[in-house]
Amino acid sequence: MSVFQVKPKEQTKDGRKWMFQVYYKGLDGINKKYRSKKFLTKKEAQDAERQFVLTLDQCINHRDMTFKDLYLAFYEYQSDKVRETTIKTYRDRIKYLKLFDKIKLRELNINHFELWKKEISKLPLATSYKNDLFKFIKAILNFGTKWYDFNFAPVYNKMTNFTNPNELKKEMEFFTIDEFNKFISIENDILFKPLFETLYYMGLRKGELRGLQWKDIDFNNKMMKIHKQIPSIYSMENYRLSPLKTKNSNRDLPINDLLINDLKKLYNYQKQYKNFSQEWFVFGNETPIPKDAIRTRKNKNCKLAEVKQIRVHDFRHSCASFLINYGASITLVAKYLGHTKIDETLNTYSHMYQNKLEDIVNLINKSTMQNTTDIESKNSINDNLDNDIDDSKDDMEISL
Repeated sequence: MSVFQVKPKEQTKDGRKWMFQVYYKGLDGINKKYRSKKFLTKKEAQDAERQFVLTLDQCINHRDMTFKDLYLAFYEYQSDKVRETTIKTYRDRIKYLKLFDKIKLRELNINHFELWKKEISKLPLATSYKNDLFKFIKAILNFGTKWYDFNFAPVYNKMTNFTNPNELKKEMEFFTIDEFNKFISIENDILFKPLFETLYYMGLRKGELRGLQWKDIDFNNKMMKIHKQIPSIYSMENYRLSPLKTKNSNRDLPINDLLINDLKKLYNYQKQYKNFSQEWFVFGNETPIPKDAIRTRKNKNCKLAEVKQIRVHDFRHSCASFLINYGASITLVAKYLGHTKIDETLNTYSHMYQNKLEDIVNLINKSTMQNTTDIESKNSINDNLDNDIDDSKDDMEISL
């Protein structure tokens, strides 16, 4: 057995003196030595050694494991640990990694990655999405390192993300308050009017909007509780209410008078139905409004109002613009929109604060101009006083 007792001077203060040492050939074919931590008793060290050897044998049995095998293991491991939307994302992305499928993990090298990167670069995908695929590969490799003792460092350390200096950044689309007023002026439907007002004034995500139930609306205190969503992956027949993505996404927001009045009209209309309950969806009934219905109505209104076409999600950007233009701080905007970090808000909306920066400069200019005027006025008064004093002296000398 390779369990042994260390020398007295190497023992720990609490008396740990037993260790084990194992020699083995790694998945990369290189001979290695593993030396354990110290244990209190010989039995503890022997038990730990057996567990290590068992785990090692499991790893050795995966010497011929391919990238596809690793992905399937990763997928299975994550299936009950992440949201269904994340699992769907895994399924959507794996089709872009087929070039790796048959490669044995112990043979994986940087050339495989560079070849894949070259092929993906040819696809009409946004650079941000290509980098999402890059991160996905890293997540799978990290899983392989943790659970199967593969050493991907020689590859991992040379991998670089995608860049495209020639890619034009897409301008953010949003409605100004004037554009929104023009848009909403042609909407008289008792459901769609408060729906678009909620999107614009409350800045909800589409899933949050569709997940709103009447029990989330507090008419007495004019508050809206946003604590759940209907993920876009679900069909109308199989929709499901899910928690919001992060803790900060949960928020209670005050409702303005215009919106609360329109929501009351919708509420009074819906509660006429015999089967109505507080569980009904605000924008829908016993089931939420279909995603396509919102988009179709939005497109129709944009055309009739003769305003630019924006996406449903762009109403959220419009809300941010509205808040910023009316003086809301970046911290308040982040809280209002349910962002996890202020950095997220800054990265998305910092350009909207440019006008506010210019306003600050104008205030400084106004202040300094006023200060300069005051100083000049004061100097003028002092000059006049000096002149008056000199004139008085002259008069006194003449009289004498």
